[in-house]
Amino acid sequence: MAVLEAERTRSVHKDTTAVISRGVEEAEPYTLDHFLAFMDEYRDLRIELTSEGELIIMPPAFSKTGMRNAKLTVRLGIWAEHDGTGTYFDSSTLFRLPNGAVRSPDASWVSKLRWQTLSEEEQEGIAPLCPDFVAELRSKSDRLSTVQEKMREYMTCGAKLGWLIDPESGRVEIYRPDLEVKIVDNPTTLSGEAVLPRFVLELKGILE
Repeated sequence: MAVLEAERTRSVHKDTTAVISRGVEEAEPYTLDHFLAFMDEYRDLRIELTSEGELIIMPPAFSKTGMRNAKLTVRLGIWAEHDGTGTYFDSSTLFRLPNGAVRSPDASWVSKLRWQTLSEEEQEGIAPLCPDFVAELRSKSDRLSTVQEKMREYMTCGAKLGWLIDPESGRVEIYRPDLEVKIVDNPTTLSGEAVLPRFVLELKGILE
């Protein structure tokens, strides 16, 4: 409990995400070393680090969200295995973005060319890159603005395509760098466009 007792909770958002900052008397930002030490001590927690040095502790996925996320990952994975031009990742995977944030998209994909430029040590740890493709699946506990902010962050950090899938509203927000967000109501499929060529995500069981 030594690490946790040395922390001070700054705020607990309505989306049940707790943001914790380093330090007892002053809200000192977390460094990557602090993050790794916290993660090592509390291995069962789902955590992220913002570019401002705030530690985010995320609630576990509830059953229906977990089911939707599994379908998303499996469908992306089936395409990726057949396509062979890149590697896909599930929601437990952490990436260290160029702005210093450490994020774990609900589903993601990295081209083989970029993945192979990483050392074995970097691949085994928190990969220092932003995925080419990211998807976030909003759950009931997620504040929409928080997830939208993450999507914008992915785009500024190098992602080429992003989907924010929101079963609550039946909408999907499609993000591309330097372009306006496209909002689609109740789509049945999503195209991977040039980033994920010939990938079409069936949304049955995901957006419902």
